[in-house]
Amino acid sequence: MQYPKYTHERNYGCRLIEYVYKGLKTITLENEIIRVTILADKGTDILEFLHKPSDTDFMWRSPLGVRNPNNFVPTIPRIEGSFLDYYEGGWQECLPTGGNSTIYKGTNFGPHGEVCLIPWEYTVLENNPENISIKFFVRTYRTPFYIEKTLSIDRYKGILKFHERICNEGEVDLELVWGHHPSFGRPFLDDTVVINLPGATVKTLDIDSNSRLKTGTDFKWPMVPGKDGTMIDISRIPNEKAQSQDLVLLSNLEDGWYSITNASRSVGFGMVWPKNIFQSLWLWQVYGGALSQPWYGRTFNIAIEPWSTPNLTIDEAIQEDTHIVLKPRGNISIDFKAVAYSGIKRVSRIDSEGNVFGV
Repeated sequence: MQYPKYTHERNYGCRLIEYVYKGLKTITLENEIIRVTILADKGTDILEFLHKPSDTDFMWRSPLGVRNPNNFVPTIPRIEGSFLDYYEGGWQECLPTGGNSTIYKGTNFGPHGEVCLIPWEYTVLENNPENISIKFFVRTYRTPFYIEKTLSIDRYKGILKFHERICNEGEVDLELVWGHHPSFGRPFLDDTVVINLPGATVKTLDIDSNSRLKTGTDFKWPMVPGKDGTMIDISRIPNEKAQSQDLVLLSNLEDGWYSITNASRSVGFGMVWPKNIFQSLWLWQVYGGALSQPWYGRTFNIAIEPWSTPNLTIDEAIQEDTHIVLKPRGNISIDFKAVAYSGIKRVSRIDSEGNVFGV
């Protein structure tokens, strides 16, 4: 194919835009099918994952919005950590601990660990109409981890490809848990949405007085007993009248993929990964029932999160022997994909290449 000789800023094919948004270095990757916006200066959060043909952004936007840590000063530091003061929704990278604050190696860690609040550096590896590839990299500050994350898109494909590597640059063994925290909201999320995934064992936690699910373990996906004794299909999204908030942990996954599909729009989002590393899924389900701070009932969203452990913190994972250990100078890597698709109401499988099968 012939391309214009002197077009250095493309408006066709795969394209890359680098700019500053609210004082934060920001990257947008785009092709004919998807547009993905990444906050490089804030944890490489994925702020936007847009399916262009249907104008559907899957990512939840929290009522807090994007806040630049350089010019936003909370009234007082949170005891549990700063994550919620700067949580704009979207998609976070999380390590070396999980969703609650904890103490590890004699120091404090806030929710979701170190990398989700700090700036990452990046370099452009490929930038042409057929493909774009960008490598982001960062070193943590309370632990000696070095993380590389390469994001790539190809022309005419609704697939965002990830290659990640974590290295222990210290001289002692290091434990970690590792996860991704994509959250989904309106207008994509409504009561026609269904979650599909392979079989799994379900554990429910009582995290809120507005929980609708009975606390317990060893339930079989997707049916879980409610507090009122009825069986609830947690693969289906209720409307806001549910006024509930639940945390569900899925283990013993039969395979490493999930999909979340809006049946009325016939559009959806999926992820596929090797389950030898991300062995669990966390489901944070907020259907109008998060009444405490900072939400005060303003949120309707779900996060479906691949994690290396069903435990919420690194210390819990160590106790349950579900953690990852890296020897000095050791490393671990993974390749996985996120995909936008349309014309499907219910997904039966996503293969390792990101192909989506269903009806």
